[in-house]
Amino acid sequence: MNTRTIVTLTITALALAALVACQGKSSSTDSSTDKKVVKVLATVNGVDITSADFDREVKALPEYIRGMADTPQGKKELLDTLVMRELILQQAAKEGLDKGRDIEEKLAELKKRIVVDSYLKKKVETDAKISDDDLKKFYDQNLGKFKAGEQVRASHILVKSEQEAKDILAQLKGGAKFEDLAKAKSVDTSASKGGDLGWFGKGNMVPTFEKAAFGLKEGELSGIVKSEFGFHLIKLTGKRAAGTRSFDEAKEQIKAALMPAKQQQIFMQLKEDLKKGAKIELKESTPADAQPKAAAQPATLPAPPEKK
Repeated sequence: MNTRTIVTLTITALALAALVACQGKSSSTDSSTDKKVVKVLATVNGVDITSADFDREVKALPEYIRGMADTPQGKKELLDTLVMRELILQQAAKEGLDKGRDIEEKLAELKKRIVVDSYLKKKVETDAKISDDDLKKFYDQNLGKFKAGEQVRASHILVKSEQEAKDILAQLKGGAKFEDLAKAKSVDTSASKGGDLGWFGKGNMVPTFEKAAFGLKEGELSGIVKSEFGFHLIKLTGKRAAGTRSFDEAKEQIKAALMPAKQQQIFMQLKEDLKKGAKIELKESTPADAQPKAAAQPATLPAPPEKK
């Protein structure tokens, strides 16, 4: 995935942050960063963009793309986006577009959404718990879903040029830590996890990658493997034979499958509890066909990893 995707995916988050920034520059240090050394990454017409600002924007990224901001190119792209945002804010202020009724209304609406989202996150995610007994019950009733062929667990470093792959391979043979180089050099989203791809079976990865990974011994490092995505260096970190996965191995996957329905159940109960003590007057009749949706059901387990 091209690192410029970061810019596209952060447009909404940056736009919302820009609305808040129009009301005044916030402190570069907050409760999550007050123990860290805050560095100035760029200065735009006298206004500093700090490491704390950068970290906040990284946290606003979708989790699956967040690792891209850990790569050198990703950091460069995101910092460039922050610089451009500051330039736009300064120009908008010069033209008087940082004030006015429209801005105030949007800020008020944004505040409502943030408060509602924070409340729901706290109530729904905190209260939506699934006991180990319920997880085990699902496992016992669905053993057929947990039969699998031979699986391996691997980490990889993906780069765009063969020369860069050769340089990294030399560093690895010289004693460099695979996870550190993956975080610093890999352009794959797995970079933030040290290149870890988790467990996968045959048919989940592109053929050249799969052949190389399944041909390794546990702990062994591959040579340079070329695929349609670029050049890979693969390290095998685990192997397990075909058979039925144990409950402990499947536990987190089961939880991920059951959680959406559990969260919706908590949300529906929360709605009922809030309405009980409220005086609500509907000024317009509700459409006759507006029926509440049924609670979501965990029809399937999460999909296997995408092909690399």
